[in-house]
Amino acid sequence: MRTSEKPATNSAGPSGALSAERKLPVPPRERKPALAALAVLLILGGALATTLLVMRSGDRISAVRVIEQVGAGQQFTEQALEEVQIADTGIAYVPWSQRGEVIKSFASVTILPGTLLTNDMGINASKELGPGKAKVGLALKPGQMPEGLAKGDRVQVVHVPSRSGTERSRVLAASALVHGVGEKGLVTVIVDTAVSAEVVGYASSGEIAVAELPGAR
Repeated sequence: MRTSEKPATNSAGPSGALSAERKLPVPPRERKPALAALAVLLILGGALATTLLVMRSGDRISAVRVIEQVGAGQQFTEQALEEVQIADTGIAYVPWSQRGEVIKSFASVTILPGTLLTNDMGINASKELGPGKAKVGLALKPGQMPEGLAKGDRVQVVHVPSRSGTERSRVLAASALVHGVGEKGLVTVIVDTAVSAEVVGYASSGEIAVAELPGAR
């Protein structure tokens, strides 16, 4: 009688195979409640800041805006100011309620149209209109003044002798403040009293011209 051999079996059995494939135990992940709480606080803080900005952007204040150029040392006028409503950004703009005080003061620097006025832009006294200064009126012809000359500009006042003479042109006032500009070439400038008489004398004979100094504002 023929007998068949049984295949050899693993002595370890099924339990041995499972033990070989068994992985090392993995420790549970450590939870960090402090970091989670911090993340929540950051999210809430950002949302609160955004809400405050949106709410504050709706706050409006009444401020003073300059609508006409005011030169350094010139006094503010009512015509040069207007009321404007702006968002309250925390900047100390001069409130419209103080416009009465503004027109009693002088510009500390040249202020261009569209500027919102702050306290440091005004001073109580002007060196340009104080002792040692004189206002001089000029009647200038085309070619004796630049186009677009405006109140508050700085100019050189130049003596331009007639062609019949041999005298050369020379500067009488190196940086005169334009106090006003009228029609038909009428210009008022502020110069030192030391040269005011000379400027008036040459102006009466049409021998004065002015050159604008844009960089001297």
